[in-house]
This record gives sequence, C-alpha cells and structure tokens, in this order.
Amino acid sequence: MNALLRDSVGRFQLQLTLIVSVNFLARCHTMRDQIRAEVASISPLDQLEAATQLDVLAWIDSGAELCRLTKPAVPPKHLVSYFAVVDRDHILLVDHIDAQLWLPSGGHVESGEHPRATAVREAKEELTIEAEFLSERPLLLTSTTTVGATAGHTDVSLWYVLKGDRSRPIEFDRTEFLTVRWFHKDDVPMHRTHPEMERFLAKRYPSAV
Repeated sequence: MNALLRDSVGRFQLQLTLIVSVNFLARCHTMRDQIRAEVASISPLDQLEAATQLDVLAWIDSGAELCRLTKPAVPPKHLVSYFAVVDRDHILLVDHIDAQLWLPSGGHVESGEHPRATAVREAKEELTIEAEFLSERPLLLTSTTTVGATAGHTDVSLWYVLKGDRSRPIEFDRTEFLTVRWFHKDDVPMHRTHPEMERFLAKRYPSAV
C-alpha cells in the first residue's frame, strides 16, 4: 500500500512539474508575442525607423533573449523602456550618472515584463510619479550603442510619452541621476543628450519642424 501511495505521489508531482513548465513556457511565448505586437504598432517616422523596426522584429522572431539578465550588459542587446514626461511644449530630462547625458527617464525591461509595465514601474521608482500615458503605444523605436560608464552594448528602446506637471516638485532617484530639469522643446541640450532625441522631438511635435 505504501509503495502504491509513493508511486501515486510521484506521478502527481511529475504531472504538476510538467503543468508548471508548460504554463511558464506559454507565458514566455505570450509575452514575446505581446512585445512583438508593441513594436509592430509603431508608425515609423522615416526610413531609418522603418528599417530599425524590421530589424527589431527579426530579432524578436529569432528567439534571442530580449531582456538584460546580468548587469551591465548580458546579453549585449536588450530591451529598454524610455518614458518622456511632457507638459505641453516642455520635456523632463534627467542628468544620468552612468550615461553622462541628459535623457528621458527609463529602465531595462525585466524578464517576463511588458515594456509598458516597465515604464510604470520605473516612473514610480525613479521619479516617484504615477504613470499617465498620453498614448498606450510607444511613440518611437530606436536601437543605439550606449556611451558613458557602460558603453558598448545595444539598447533597443521603446519611447513612451507620459503626462507631466511642471508645477509639481519631483523627487528623483539620486543614486542614478545628478538632477532633473524641465526643458522647453527648443532648448534641449542636443550636444549632450540621446542621439535620437531630435527625431523623438520631431515625432512628438511635428508642427514645429
């Protein structure tokens, strides 16, 4: 009787392990599909962004790991979510310690996480704000080689836009940023910002170009 019970318990544990494994793989597959759909939803600004979109979709379809697993850059190509906080014609930028650039806030997409959820999480962690998306879809897609203290890897970045309020003080993560500042769209320091910032502004404020 005890042997039969042990055998039954063993079969149950095996079945449970298989169910958990299948569900985990299904969730991973589903998230990859969701990320692919998010990338595909972007309307390219120009031929450069269209080519970037095709390249990123092929990367996603290849089955490669999409998320950073180990700091600073393993694998060397991985997903990032930027979120540009804007208040009409002003944009909030952070003086990023590692990048040594004025950047929109953002962070690495974690395994099993949707890029939009990354923006929500990072907005709370980095700027202590609740994310209010002006559009749920990202505005811009870029693929760039990093500079600064962690130079040399590739960030595939989805740029979201959040609603901001210049009248409210910002409490920010001082371990990551020297300071934060609102810039008028015409006064962004292009000599010390993300290399795709000009294209982001052109897409965000099309009437101004």
